[in-house]
Amino acid sequence: MEIMKLRKKSIFTLLLTLLIVGINLLWTGWKEKENTPPVKELPEGQYKVTRVIDGDTIVLETGEKVRYIGINSPEMNSKNRTTKCFAEKSLDKNKELVEGKIVKLEKDISETDKYDRLLRYVFVDGMFVNEYLVREGYAKVSTFPPDVAYQETFLQAERISREEKRGLWGKVCP
Repeated sequence: MEIMKLRKKSIFTLLLTLLIVGINLLWTGWKEKENTPPVKELPEGQYKVTRVIDGDTIVLETGEKVRYIGINSPEMNSKNRTTKCFAEKSLDKNKELVEGKIVKLEKDISETDKYDRLLRYVFVDGMFVNEYLVREGYAKVSTFPPDVAYQETFLQAERISREEKRGLWGKVCP
């Protein structure tokens, strides 16, 4: 008889625990949905840029970070307050080009980098942003196979930028 009472008590405790956990999960999910702004539906491959991190990285309305494929801009490092030469100008130009705008993203081979950022070619109003930043001297070519679809385009843009001493190629950095 004592064993039966113990089993009933254990089953009741288990059911009560499962009920409490279930209610907590439902409540948490409901609160998250309530606080999440709706993402505007856009045509496939098009997204709104909500923030520009630096000259080659952006944040989409979905919250995903995107790293531009094939290029590298001077780094902004806020942790130790050092900034590489021309980094602020690259950031400002990228903001001017894409912040608050709808961009079209194009994938090459890789989906993400080691920091879990999407790797993409970026287009805005028909302009190829990756190529523009290199051609105007706001970024350098930085190719990592297998993502090489536009490598020759970027190399040609960098040659022009160097020859004409545009952007970071014309800037004398201390």
